[in-house]
Amino acid sequence: MKPRGLTVDGADLNGVHYAMDFLTQQNKINRGIRVAEADRISATGKNVIVIGGGDTGSDCVGTSTRQGALSITQIEILPKLTDMRKADNPWPYWANILRYSSSHEEGCDRRWSLSTKRCIGEKGRVKQIEVVEVDWVNNNGKMTLVEKPETVQILKADLVLLAMGFVHCTHEGIATEFGLEFDSRGNIKVNQHFQTSRPKVFAAGDATIGASLVVRAIMQGRNLARSVDKYLKKSKNQAMQAVGSDGIINPGS
Repeated sequence: MKPRGLTVDGADLNGVHYAMDFLTQQNKINRGIRVAEADRISATGKNVIVIGGGDTGSDCVGTSTRQGALSITQIEILPKLTDMRKADNPWPYWANILRYSSSHEEGCDRRWSLSTKRCIGEKGRVKQIEVVEVDWVNNNGKMTLVEKPETVQILKADLVLLAMGFVHCTHEGIATEFGLEFDSRGNIKVNQHFQTSRPKVFAAGDATIGASLVVRAIMQGRNLARSVDKYLKKSKNQAMQAVGSDGIINPGS
């Protein structure tokens, strides 16, 4: 859940929030949990900009619609995909096609190939964002982002929601308190039995493989449970073997 941040001027203005803060707060409200008015992240009557074209961004669009946003614009830095598979993207590979969600069907302005240059504020609160159109150029096999001249635009923005993906699991809390090792991507490092660098601490799902689908987390959670069961049974057998029939612990065990 460590989100990818926006590293531009004005990203720290009031009204600029991470998508998960916005979405999880609304889930709490839906469950009847009271959130203080001063802490509310609300789209009601506001011009909303959602930065990021994935599933999380789509959820932000739908939630903003239900909260009564004045306008919703979802922008994506990548180019717009086609509705059909290309010849170099055959089945059974993941289809790289343009996708629509029920949130999009409810209404929003979707735009592609836009990079955010800065957030513009007034009295400490975001009011606009500055964006520029970009091209993706193949530079010796590496795709490089190039700004298109004369394409800078200013968009109204009373609420900016950052839905640009996640860099790795959250390190603060359990992971660092247990002193767990992380892999090269910053996720919790585990072996084939889902054991971390601390043998009695197990991990699975997004915490170890990065942001993925719920079904993968469910599958890994079940496999982790089997590994924990085997580990506990093995520990129990070892403990029983260490104690003789007279109840005295065998010093050699």
